[in-house]
Order: sequence, then structure tokens, then C-alpha cells
Amino acid sequence: MANVRQIVVDIISDIAPDEDVTNLDDSVSLREQLDLDSMDFLDIVMELRKRHKVEVPQEDYPKLATLESCVSYLTPKFVTA
Repeated sequence: MANVRQIVVDIISDIAPDEDVTNLDDSVSLREQLDLDSMDFLDIVMELRKRHKVEVPQEDYPKLATLESCVSYLTPKFVTA
């Protein structure tokens, strides 16, 4: 699902409005590319749950490190949601 990437980018831009999300490298850690702290990361997870009813267990947080891994991990959750 191609729009999963856009969903994640939209959430990041809402949480960190000063960050430029237009040229994100899908294979590089989001924390390396953006000034996100652990609270920002938790906000992303909370927004996924609030906006899209997608649950991400804490042990799966490392699977959301890059945009590429976010899309791989989240796509099946959106298909079944």
C-alpha cells in the first residue's frame, strides 16, 4: 500500500512541523535524518493508533526505525485494519 509511507510522513510532519520531510531517505534511520526524540517517536506510535487504529507493541518499535521498515511493518496492519 503506497499511501502507508505518506501516512507516516504526514504524522511526522504534524509532530515535528519544523522538520523538512520532503527529501527523506527511506533506508536511513528517521532519527538520523530528523531531530526526533523518544517522546516524538511515542507520539508517532500514538497517532497511528488514534488516527488509524493501528497498534504497535513496544517490542516492535525497532521495526519503525526507517520509512522503509515502517512501510514493511505497517502495510499488513492497514490491510487488516
